Amino acid sequence: MQNIIEQTLQYNASLVEITGGEPLLQKETSELAKALLDKGLTVLIETNGSMDITILPSGCHRIIDLKTPSSNECGKNDFSNLDVINKKDEIKFVLSDRNDYEWAKKIISEYNITNQCEVLFSPVYGYIECKKIAEWILMDNLKVRLQPQLHKILWPHDFKESDIHE
Repeated sequence: MQNIIEQTLQYNASLVEITGGEPLLQKETSELAKALLDKGLTVLIETNGSMDITILPSGCHRIIDLKTPSSNECGKNDFSNLDVINKKDEIKFVLSDRNDYEWAKKIISEYNITNQCEVLFSPVYGYIECKKIAEWILMDNLKVRLQPQLHKILWPHDFKESDIHE
């Protein structure tokens, strides 16, 4: 872990995001986040929302990627995480169709998420256009932020089909 911290500090960056697969599966993630916070860095943790986020240090910005119905991972969401979110956190929904959008709207309303933290809607690259989701957001006057998956727009040939919902 010390090697990771040293390499991170070499970049002279003020912000670090821990992500990739599910970072909370690694028992050292919380300890790494705390060590980076202690070095004065802003630390973001992007999790798929299937595990308890309260294990993370309080200074972290937690980004929970709630899995939508089209991901076939919806049943793994740990909705108890929504009881402990705060203003520094973000909830992200990756949408591939209107059904995902309507499901996300229902969850946002049911858990009053937009009054607790930022909400992001990201279109699944290659499945739905940003413009379509933007139209729905405007029509429904949702207090969410549209977030295209820029890494897939900038480097589309670097991703395979199995990466589609990440």
